[in-house]
Amino acid sequence: MNRVDLKIVLLGSEDVGKTSLLQRFISDRFNENLPHQNTIGAAFAAKEVCVGDAKFVLGVWDTAGSERYEAMSKIYYRGAKAAIVCYDATNINSWNRARFWVRELRSVEEECIVYICGTKKDLIDGGEAANPDIDIVEKYANGIQSKFYLTSSKNGENVAELFHEISKDYISNPNNLRSLEETISLTKEAKESHCCPLG
Repeated sequence: MNRVDLKIVLLGSEDVGKTSLLQRFISDRFNENLPHQNTIGAAFAAKEVCVGDAKFVLGVWDTAGSERYEAMSKIYYRGAKAAIVCYDATNINSWNRARFWVRELRSVEEECIVYICGTKKDLIDGGEAANPDIDIVEKYANGIQSKFYLTSSKNGENVAELFHEISKDYISNPNNLRSLEETISLTKEAKESHCCPLG
């Protein structure tokens, strides 16, 4: 799969669960040991999705959350159509960093659509307090014209819904739909063309 129609970038502090979120979406599984494995630079994964009659490829860049990789992360979110800015729903420090990432992203890619993602919902369901309160996050998301999802990569709650919403928003833009149709048409023509082998 060498074509990417919709570039998505995952942003947020280390240990908020970006890699787990991506793994749950791509392969519908959860690895308990992932929180101890920090991403260096960025990891990439792609998946074909369908929205109505449209079929296209999501390419997701999972960026490193460590502060020492901040400058490098900018390389990966250039040209992104959507960004999932993650924070640990029980960790106020990761929330503060999430707001930093929103500002950073919009200084480079103003047109990129931002989705705020509170991870580790299962911890809240298990009795841990949300920090900050969910209504504060929702108010912030509304203020920056963003959508907010509370997810659990551990049990899969709202993960598919988040990526489906991003896909729907992408396809609802006439410019994206037109670009997608042109790409598919060119790809189809290339496959149907018969070239004589060299030699």
